[in-house]
Amino acid sequence: MSGSLAHTSQPEAAPLRTGVRRWLSALLALLVIAGSFAFGTQPAHAGSEGVGYWTSDGAFLGAYNTDVDGRQAYCADLDSAAPYGNTSGPGRITSLDSLSRQQLAELNYVLDRWGQSSDPNVTAAVALHVWSVASAGRYNSHGMSGDDYYVARAPASERGTILANLATMRQEAVVNAVTDPSLSLSIEMADQYAGTLTVTTHPAGLTGSAALSDAVFADGSPSRTIGAGAHPITGTPADGVPSYRVGASMSIDAAGHGAALDLYVTPGGGKQRLIAAVAGSSTGLSASAESPLIELDFQPEITTQVASGFVTEGDAFVDGLTVSVSKGTWIHLDGAPIELTATGTLYGPFDEQPAEADTPPAGAPVAGVETVTLTGAGSYTSPGTIVAPESGFYTWVWSIDKTAHGEHAKYLTDSFTDRFGQVFETSVVPFQPVAVSKADQHLAVPGDALTDTITVSSSNGAWLKKDGAHIPVVFEGTAYQVPDTLPPAQNNGIDPNAVPLGTVTVTADGPGVYTSPSVIAPTGGFVTWVWEVKKSSQPEWVRDYLANDWQDEYGITFETTSVRWPVTVTSLMREYNVHPGGRAFDVITVTGFPANHGDFTGDGYWTADVDELHHTVYGPFATDTELTDDLDLTTAPVLAELMTPARNGVYKLGYTDEDKIAPTEPGFYVLVTTFAGDDRVQPYASSPGDALERFYVPPTGTDIPVTVVTQATPEAFVGEPFSDTALVQGTKIPDGSYLVFRAYGPHPADAGAVCEVPFYESEEIPVTQAGVYRSGTTTVDTAGNVYWVESLYNADGDVIAEGVCGAPGETTVVKEQPEDLIVKTNAVATVQLGDPAHDVATVTGTVPDGARLVFEAYRQDSDTATCTPEELVFTSTTIDLDGPGEYRSDDVIFDRVGTYYWVETVTDGDGTIQHRGVCDAPDETTTVTDAPEEPGKPGTPGELAHTGGGDWWPLGLAGGLIAAVTGGVLLFGRRLAIARDRAGYVRDEDLSFEEFKAQFEGAKED
Repeated sequence: MSGSLAHTSQPEAAPLRTGVRRWLSALLALLVIAGSFAFGTQPAHAGSEGVGYWTSDGAFLGAYNTDVDGRQAYCADLDSAAPYGNTSGPGRITSLDSLSRQQLAELNYVLDRWGQSSDPNVTAAVALHVWSVASAGRYNSHGMSGDDYYVARAPASERGTILANLATMRQEAVVNAVTDPSLSLSIEMADQYAGTLTVTTHPAGLTGSAALSDAVFADGSPSRTIGAGAHPITGTPADGVPSYRVGASMSIDAAGHGAALDLYVTPGGGKQRLIAAVAGSSTGLSASAESPLIELDFQPEITTQVASGFVTEGDAFVDGLTVSVSKGTWIHLDGAPIELTATGTLYGPFDEQPAEADTPPAGAPVAGVETVTLTGAGSYTSPGTIVAPESGFYTWVWSIDKTAHGEHAKYLTDSFTDRFGQVFETSVVPFQPVAVSKADQHLAVPGDALTDTITVSSSNGAWLKKDGAHIPVVFEGTAYQVPDTLPPAQNNGIDPNAVPLGTVTVTADGPGVYTSPSVIAPTGGFVTWVWEVKKSSQPEWVRDYLANDWQDEYGITFETTSVRWPVTVTSLMREYNVHPGGRAFDVITVTGFPANHGDFTGDGYWTADVDELHHTVYGPFATDTELTDDLDLTTAPVLAELMTPARNGVYKLGYTDEDKIAPTEPGFYVLVTTFAGDDRVQPYASSPGDALERFYVPPTGTDIPVTVVTQATPEAFVGEPFSDTALVQGTKIPDGSYLVFRAYGPHPADAGAVCEVPFYESEEIPVTQAGVYRSGTTTVDTAGNVYWVESLYNADGDVIAEGVCGAPGETTVVKEQPEDLIVKTNAVATVQLGDPAHDVATVTGTVPDGARLVFEAYRQDSDTATCTPEELVFTSTTIDLDGPGEYRSDDVIFDRVGTYYWVETVTDGDGTIQHRGVCDAPDETTTVTDAPEEPGKPGTPGELAHTGGGDWWPLGLAGGLIAAVTGGVLLFGRRLAIARDRAGYVRDEDLSFEEFKAQFEGAKED
């Protein structure tokens, strides 16, 4: 390179002498004129000295300007004259004298490399190199090195630089000069797109412009200047073509290389030849290459997104496909894209989101298969032919099978299958939780805690899971009071008159068996459960996994409990003292049975009513101390066994020969009433210790001593009235006797009986005859045991008989008001047409603020109890409830005879029903008659003893003394709800009882 040569400042050339210059100028002018004539139209150009050095004697060392093409050329002939004539050329030559091709190549290289320099030290070295090769004989003919000889034409100061440059030129020429420069290209493709363009040049350092077709270089350009070596290329076929070729072409300006020179000729006998490097345009190299035909394929890929994450059972699964090409472009044949088939397999159902994997697990269930025809990259939608069969997780796997595409298979790089279990390729079919329930209590009593056992499952497939755990579902169960005394009819809808007693929840953490929290049964009747699942009641994240709300049917037999009605049997033993061979008479008052008791014959699940009340007279017993609550009746002596229908009413026992009670031996006797119980009514047995069910047969000729037997109200709630009663017996009761009742407490139950300072003391109640006497009522505001003690005094205040603190039957257990609202009612049982009737509600428990009570009466026109708006004939005024207590309806006069059912309703301040009575409930029937029953012939009963003033217990107290050999007979009555009387023959001597009965009924209605 010229840049590697030594340079010095260029000295000015020695000027020619004036005379010589003029001569040369004139000669040059003549030569130009002559040349113009000799060559006709061909232009002639005179040579002139270029860059170099002149000696003082006119010798020149350096380059000449050819003036033909503006290039510098060098004299090849040391023996010829200077080239000042008309110079012609250049012409390309491949031989010069006897020079070898290598020498020509080295000359060409040096002339190309440094020949056009503007540095005289360079051009001088080029001239020396040309002479040393082209005129070697002459150059070294001076007895010394031609280098040293001819370099002397240059200033002494520059000679070392010139010779150093000359040495460099010779050295590089030997290395770089080539006789025949060459260029070759080859293309090799590693695959369909990646390849290499290999460029081979001689010499190796050649560079040129290369251009690619259907390919680019690594920098993304289709052309660039490169040299020898391997150059990475990437094929860029046109979109959609099935095959292509990669082409490459390259050209190199090879001036200065090869065994050739450009020759300029100066005319004349001693003409001088000027030489220069071959010009680039005529010495360029070019080459091209093309790859073999490259068959193309492409790789389609599919990503999907389900149209909906949740699919309703019975709806279609729809998947959205996004098709892309990860390699190549979609192949077109005859201008149209080839068609591919994508196959979608929908796996499921699974009970939870399956784990993502390369392939489905072995045995994975398949819901269906669909295909989609693909014609290029873009969006597609699955056909939607697979319908959701049941609950579960369903996940798509899409594939393209290369082997299934016949002659088009060669255009597919490989088959494609996406991953299994991807969340965005999964749809969920919600599950439907349901429950089958069974009431845990087939039979119960008021106040019992009712529970239900539910077996929960999914009705439409798997119970779904999330994160490995079953999705929790909240079931709501409501216990409804059936608005009738008969079992409910099964129905899809809930009876609008059914009253919810309470709603409980069960959170099911999967299919299984669960027991509900309890609901208290406040009164008798049937209670049926209804379970439901409401999506709105579930946690937000759960709702989408549930198919629908669900509710089971109302009145399902196995979901129903019979809360059996309690029976109350009160009796009035007419005689408490019976002479041997005489007869005892009893009046039994039965309440608590549903009005239709005895009519229900069973339905296959609930058994028929038991329509029998048994009355057994046990005795004799030597002393009344044997007559206790725990008397073993299985071994007790039996005097008589009687039976009446198990229905509400007043039944007279002992009045006919068929049911006479005729003791033959002295001693104590007691009548015990029992009811075996059935599916609607609780079993019942009166106590053998009931003092009011006793009578005594004294030995002949003996007096009955004065005794007092008491029986207090056994239980009451705080704030409720309670009392004590006393049965005074004896044939000789002193004149002026009186009773005083005292109550002590309330005391804790575990503290024992304590009777020190009474909190209640009755008035002095005169005792004029044997009979039943009542204390009057009292209340307490705290719970505990209240102990009664009765004292019978003579006129002087001396105690005739006195009870013992804590004696059996003389304790009233006062309980706290229950938390739940409880309403018990008792309507007037029978009225004459035109007389008023009413209903009474006893309210206990927690009364909500703003609670109100309404009574309704429904006339019955058929044998089936019905309380609908069509039967409604009376609605009371609204009664505000200010707490527990007794509340009475308005009086109503019904306008026709018949049966009327009362129903009471309690609502809270918001109008929500808190309690509603049952249609035809016990003690809620009023019978309107045309006329009072025929009283018969009155007898001559003794005066009834009234004790405790007018504040009689609802069962009313009555007593009567009838003269007899054995003494008076005490008649005692309680408040009665009479629905039916048992018909029977009554002897004339017993008709006096009818008068007593009429008085008793009058006391009841008061």
